[in-house]
Amino acid sequence: MAHFDCLIVGGGHAGAQAAILLRQLKFEGSIGIISDEADPPYERPPLSKDYLASEKAFDRILLRPAHFWEEQKIDLILRKRVKAINPAEHSIVTASDTEYSYGKLIWAGGGAARRLSCPGSTAKGLHTVRTRADVDAIMASLADTQRFVIIGGGYIGLEAAAVLSKLGKRVTLIEALDRVLARVAGPELSAFFENEHRAHGVDVRLSAAVEAIEANDAGVVTGVVLADGTVVTADAVIVGIGIVPETGPLIMAGASGGNGVDVDEYCQTSLPDIYAIGDCAAHENRFAAGRRMRVESVQNANDQARTAVQHMLGNPAPYEAVPWFWSNQYDLRLQTVGLSVAYDETVVRGDVESRSFSVVYLRQGQVIALDCVNRTKDYVQGRALVVDGARIGRDQLANGDVPLKELTSA
Repeated sequence: MAHFDCLIVGGGHAGAQAAILLRQLKFEGSIGIISDEADPPYERPPLSKDYLASEKAFDRILLRPAHFWEEQKIDLILRKRVKAINPAEHSIVTASDTEYSYGKLIWAGGGAARRLSCPGSTAKGLHTVRTRADVDAIMASLADTQRFVIIGGGYIGLEAAAVLSKLGKRVTLIEALDRVLARVAGPELSAFFENEHRAHGVDVRLSAAVEAIEANDAGVVTGVVLADGTVVTADAVIVGIGIVPETGPLIMAGASGGNGVDVDEYCQTSLPDIYAIGDCAAHENRFAAGRRMRVESVQNANDQARTAVQHMLGNPAPYEAVPWFWSNQYDLRLQTVGLSVAYDETVVRGDVESRSFSVVYLRQGQVIALDCVNRTKDYVQGRALVVDGARIGRDQLANGDVPLKELTSA
């Protein structure tokens, strides 16, 4: 049985960053990264943007050059999936029944793309956007595919719609709720992006539940059936309806969790010597009024990696990072700082018609988040307002001519 002083499960941002930090902080023990993918760690955000658009080759989205891992004496154990953990023995077992033992385990398993559960959901031509292999399959179909249906009006769905419409494809976007981005943004931002996509030729269908997937005799998708009986013709379908956190082996081993695996302020699970970081880690976030939640972002992955590694090395510092996100669609750059969880008021800064504006989210008069569209200064300067929970009058916030840093100092 091979042994690692630190064994990391998951080769995404969180797992890779944990390994990189261990070496940067002079950890001399053995490190292994187990990943069920065939590739060394790579960036995920470009998959639905630059990579899908063929604007970046795969080599350009690698987190580190392939030779880096060998030079740093970090073993990449690829094409292996963990099926069980034995906390008492400090060991794991892969699906191929290979065993590894560990001193410390960092679980960075992320999540799997959520699948449809309706009739026809196993038809050929249904795609997700979670891994390089997923996007490679979409790209391979482009020459023979003109009509795409995208199910899900979150960031993944909207980003894919933007790329495919720019490639000249006919795109229909289906969202079950009454607006796009409904789970992560206010109605002002939702309406703006809905209008932008319509202006670029995307057929946006809201309050549209998927009933079934139609396929031909060869089992290839031909359409999406909606709850009202409408059939939307499709040559291919992209499903972007979120992820299911990959925590099965941890939960089966006795770890506390529900929607993800529960961790404390140092990213420790309830199991001895096991940490969890990234998309799968449910933590109490002070920027969400202390709610326990998962945060799916590169920022969260990197910052939780640092928290876990520092604690492991005897330098504990609780996780208190400010959440931030971004999305590129057409010529629009959306940057978000903070979490708009349980907001009760919004203020718009700037001019929506000019396509350069910010939405400021308030909870009981305190600034808790900003969504900034083509307005980078607001994003950079608004961070201090979120950290401080600043209380600023609506009229001041709405005045786009006054820099936010002046409101901060005031």
